[in-house]
Amino acid sequence: MAKVLCVLYDDPTDGYPTSYARDDLPVIDHYPGGQTTPTPEAVDFTPGQLLGSVSGELGLRAYLEGAGHTLVVTSDKDGEGSVFDRELVDADIVISQPFWPAYLTSERIAAAKNLKLAVTAGIGSDHVDLDAAISHGVTVAEVTYCNSISVAEHVVMMTLSLVRNYLPSHQVVLDGGWNIADCVARSYDLEGMHVGTVAAGRIGLAVLRRLAPFDVKLHYTDRYRLSEDVERELGLTWHESAEDMVPHCDVVTINAPLHPETEGLFGDKLLAQMKRGAYLINTARARIVDRDAVERALRSGQLAGYAGDVWFPQPAPADHPWRTMPHHGMTPHISGSSLSAQARYAAGTREILEAFFAGRPIRDEYLIVDGGALAGTGAHSYSVNK
Repeated sequence: MAKVLCVLYDDPTDGYPTSYARDDLPVIDHYPGGQTTPTPEAVDFTPGQLLGSVSGELGLRAYLEGAGHTLVVTSDKDGEGSVFDRELVDADIVISQPFWPAYLTSERIAAAKNLKLAVTAGIGSDHVDLDAAISHGVTVAEVTYCNSISVAEHVVMMTLSLVRNYLPSHQVVLDGGWNIADCVARSYDLEGMHVGTVAAGRIGLAVLRRLAPFDVKLHYTDRYRLSEDVERELGLTWHESAEDMVPHCDVVTINAPLHPETEGLFGDKLLAQMKRGAYLINTARARIVDRDAVERALRSGQLAGYAGDVWFPQPAPADHPWRTMPHHGMTPHISGSSLSAQARYAAGTREILEAFFAGRPIRDEYLIVDGGALAGTGAHSYSVNK
């Protein structure tokens, strides 16, 4: 029998919900391109429930304990003597979310002598040291595509919020004011602007499709060029690199995985190449941008706005400069953790566990590392240090 260690974010401040704003969710059984949504043998939750917090337990307890396994759930993952570190020593499986990542460093992987499987309940496995996972024979899997559309919707929301100056205008209402000039002095139309994405995979392409009806000019850069049919359909302009693309764009959205080629990509040099007054949206990973360079660009006016919901580390400390820099639209890492997305990534996590315990192959789309090498989606998205 296995010990499963699950790291989830804390419950709501006023307690775990007893009711919800909506009674149901739309039924979605496949993603764009045809990949099916998760297909576990069963689930022990109602879609639309809060599953990503500690009391939600990803809906896994009845299933795991019914099969004789042990489930330990905690939010305490950082600092000396954390519950995560204490329980990791003899854990067989670790599950965590990108929104509240349990950082599986090489030291932690080395200390976890029984560890066989690391599952990301969501998308993005950069909180796992993939080189260490490869060398220690740990399988790494994630629930690919489960919240890609959720994140794409968040990108569109943040883009409009910055360009239209929505958040400061809403604050005027909350403060009892009515000065229209204060609200519109930084408000523009998105129509006609040039918008570019760094990476046009599942999320990046979904962003492009959702922005096309706004009559914008669309650009992208990606290591894999899209088909001519897609470029023609959306009127896309392809650029060989971010350096080539950003001077043309009024809005740039980052939708790339974090790996050595993207880490620190948006520093002072690249930000200076952007149009003055451009907007930067980052729902990918915080370390793709230089934290302090972003703040400098906002204060100088080089950037008109920055929005995203990815930070480093997560949770971000109270004194993180992104909390107080001007003209930002930051959220805690929530873009991929809507209640809709949680139903999919909880089901996908169970599907992965069912396959693992039964000795069946895990879906190729879900695999990041397997058999001592990058595999599946991991071979497409990541690189390892040699």
